[in-house]
Amino acid sequence: MFTHIISPTQLSCLVSDSAVLLFDCRHDLMQPSWGRSQYALAHLPQAHFAALDDDLSAAKTGRNGRHPLPNRDDFVKWLAAHGARTDIQIVCYDQQDGMYAARLWWMCRWAGFANVAVLEGGYAAWLAAGGGESQVVPRKVASPVVPLLALPPLEQVITTQQVVDHLSSQQFVLVDARAPERYRGEVEPLDAVAGHIPHAINRVFKLNIDAQGRFVDDLTVQWQAVNTVAKQLPLAHQCGSGVTACHNILALHVAGLVQAADLSKLYAGSWSEWCSDSSRPVAKG
Repeated sequence: MFTHIISPTQLSCLVSDSAVLLFDCRHDLMQPSWGRSQYALAHLPQAHFAALDDDLSAAKTGRNGRHPLPNRDDFVKWLAAHGARTDIQIVCYDQQDGMYAARLWWMCRWAGFANVAVLEGGYAAWLAAGGGESQVVPRKVASPVVPLLALPPLEQVITTQQVVDHLSSQQFVLVDARAPERYRGEVEPLDAVAGHIPHAINRVFKLNIDAQGRFVDDLTVQWQAVNTVAKQLPLAHQCGSGVTACHNILALHVAGLVQAADLSKLYAGSWSEWCSDSSRPVAKG
């Protein structure tokens, strides 16, 4: 079983196996319908489509961020409806860099599933390796949901109140996965307010991967340097809306560092939730 990442070659040996559950997570924040249209054109054989806005997020209230987490039990039921089981290998992929696939990977672990992996290099790497395509939408074969609802979460969240409390206590360090110019508050293409949460440090998720969407060789060294900057305090992760932050958490798992300390909690609401309340402080620069 694969618990973090899987290569196209490794997946090709498993893709015809009924014990593999595939999810296509392709998405474009600027064109939300793009992923679904690409899935309709072609996708990995037997892959189901997982829509970021519809399947992997709850309804927006204007105060809970752009991609609020759904109710955990509801998400487990969604997984079960697609055939998820504890003895099945779940594989998530997107177009290339893994940012959307990592969101589903994290959510599956939050739901208690250990055997879930992101396809390195995504759809582009699959095609480059000679992988096949299909336009057939697979039939859903539901699994019993009751045992799955009892699974303990393998990933944890922190709340906005915990982040507020952290501003004075400094018991952990927030790592902001957004692009540096967004972190500094120079531009903000998606949210109403520019800037970052005070005391957060910036570590853009794209540093985790190379041009082909594969994790870089010095990943462990890079994240050890982040831990040094954070003075060995526990890390919590955020981004714009709780998506790319999951990629940084995945990277820590791939680097083999999560077991050493509490480094992987997610602030799911992230900047888009934080800045929805004008009473919360904003930092720039």
